[in-house]
Formats: sequence, structure tokens, C-alpha cells
Amino acid sequence: MSRPDSVIVNGLVRQALVSAEEVMGANGLNAVLRTSGLERYIDNLPPNDMNPAIKTSDYAHLNQAIEEFYGRGGRGMLRRIGKASFQYGVREQAALLGIAGAAIKLLPEKQRIRFILNGMVNALKKSNAEVDAWVDEGGERLAYIERTCAICWGRSSDTPVCHLYVGSITEAVLWATGVEHVITETHCLARGDEYCRFEVGEARA
Repeated sequence: MSRPDSVIVNGLVRQALVSAEEVMGANGLNAVLRTSGLERYIDNLPPNDMNPAIKTSDYAHLNQAIEEFYGRGGRGMLRRIGKASFQYGVREQAALLGIAGAAIKLLPEKQRIRFILNGMVNALKKSNAEVDAWVDEGGERLAYIERTCAICWGRSSDTPVCHLYVGSITEAVLWATGVEHVITETHCLARGDEYCRFEVGEARA
């Protein structure tokens, strides 16, 4: 594996676990924590701080365990967790996201989307200096790109697997625009691509 196994901070792990419990319930969360070797977090969530918590590989195992636990419904479940995760960020980490007191309602839609995607990039970089993520504005559509995606670390798949990220970005764009847009993962590290790329498409009818 060419990518280094870096660490994820307590605050982001807490965000993921709280969101997973909201969607899956305590029993479901506890089951996947056991499956992924993270039993220490059962009834014992990490604090909301920037201290190192778990390895990227453990976080990837957690995502994979959720997907496998729910079988066919795993992708949809992870997207729901991703949506809940962004909502948690708005509630608990607005300053980190750079949205505290932000007045974007008068901006054109594309600028609103750019604002929140950059907020997500900056929040990740504040939590881990090794994060390599950016917003691509070169194409017809805005896209969020990350070379250090933790969700698919060490995984191999014929199709993109970062469903939690799709949910988070879907909810972020909804927060910024008031309208849900189609988010498509066009590239994925697990598929052998050089980065994970999430394209913001048309508004849902």
C-alpha cells in the first residue's frame, strides 16, 4: 500500500459514530464496532477534540463493516450516515467548517456550493495537515476531490465505495442551496484512480 496509514482525530471519529448511531441505532453500531475491531468505542465515544484517535485503516474497516452488515442496503445506510454527519458538523463544529455566522443566502447558487465545499476541505485540513483535498472548478460542474480519502483506504473495488462521503456532500450542498443535488462519485481510490472525485450534478426534481 503506497498511501501512508495516517490518523483521524477524536472529533471526526466522534462525529461519525454519533451519526452512525442516529441512523443504525445503538445495537447496529455496537455490532459493526465489534466487527471492525473498535469495541473500545462501545458506550465510550471519543471526546470532541483534535487529538489523534484511530488509524485511517480502522476508519476504512468501519465503513466496510457497515456496508457488509446491511448487505444491499449498505450503500443507502452509509449515505444516510453521511447526511447525519454533516448535520452534526453544523450543530457541533460550525466554526471548524467556517460556517458560523456565514451569510450566503444572497450569493448565486454556484458560489454557495463552492463556499460549503471549500469549508469541508478547510475543516479536514485543520484536523489533519496531511489531508490532500481541494475543490475543482475547472469543469462544467463543481467537484470535491481528495487524494487522502480515509473511507476507502486499503480497499479494492470495481465501483466507487465512498458512500458516506456522497451523503455528507449531498447534505452540505442542500444546506448551502436549499435544494438537494445529485452527487456522483466519478473517481475512487479503491478502484485504482488517483483520487476520489465527487461531482455536484443537477438539482433533484
